[in-house]
Amino acid sequence: MARRRRRWNATAVQMTSTADLERNVDRALEQVRGAAEDGAHLVALPENFAYLREEGARVTFRDRLEGELVQTFRREARRLRVHLLLGSIPERIPRSPRIHNTSVLIEPSGEIGAVYRKMHLFDINIRGGAVLRESRTVAAGRQPVVADTRLGRLGLSVCYDLRFPELYRHLALLGAEVLFVPAAFTAYTGPHHWLPLLRARAIENQCWVIAPAQVGRHGPRRRSHGETVIIDPWGAVVERLVEGEGRVSAEIDLGQVERVRRGLPCLKHLKPQLLGIGSRRARGSRAGVFDTPRRKR
Repeated sequence: MARRRRRWNATAVQMTSTADLERNVDRALEQVRGAAEDGAHLVALPENFAYLREEGARVTFRDRLEGELVQTFRREARRLRVHLLLGSIPERIPRSPRIHNTSVLIEPSGEIGAVYRKMHLFDINIRGGAVLRESRTVAAGRQPVVADTRLGRLGLSVCYDLRFPELYRHLALLGAEVLFVPAAFTAYTGPHHWLPLLRARAIENQCWVIAPAQVGRHGPRRRSHGETVIIDPWGAVVERLVEGEGRVSAEIDLGQVERVRRGLPCLKHLKPQLLGIGSRRARGSRAGVFDTPRRKR
């Protein structure tokens, strides 16, 4: 792998996607191209950026990782020489009526660098609020993912995952320096929970957090909170877009991760037994976060 960048520019995109695939893809490409022209090294799109249906509606679009949707953005990443995070796509599962809600990281070469399938499915019934059953159409993923890239170690997640801090602690122990949370957070829970949870994940894991979001009304019965943000490892909101489609950008300084962890070494003080993992495994995970790997001779 080529030499890592210690400082790089990230852009998080906010969209109001619908079930109109062509319109969504055109708008996403427009945002990606604009971000690249502005100097972004990485552009992150929100959950369901290409296809966002009404709750309860039949899934009319699903695609393979080798399909035209991903190929379109692979070509664009290669042409623009940027990293692209496709927040999530409806990934076809062979011989299954359900899909995976899948996040895809594309490298500047156009190659797929990492694939994460959303682990926690959004099945809720809030009195007076949202009623959603993601598991009706989506199958849960099983594996946390940290991608080792020229931009550092990138931990992947999707939306409802945000409510499960153990996933992000696991990503941090695997070496993550930047956490991604592409989302379509509901307009009901978002004003109360979205930003506090994002800041908590940044603070407790001492990572950058990049959270591209869906915003506004997607149809008669579905509306998203918005508030796309980039948060530093101290928990400060560096950039924020609350309403409307658009994008925000910030410089990601990986040195800040090191400085925060060195000055406040919480991850070195954690108790493996409280995480339900063996001490040998925990020592190995922590070594991945804090120690420089020895070169093989």
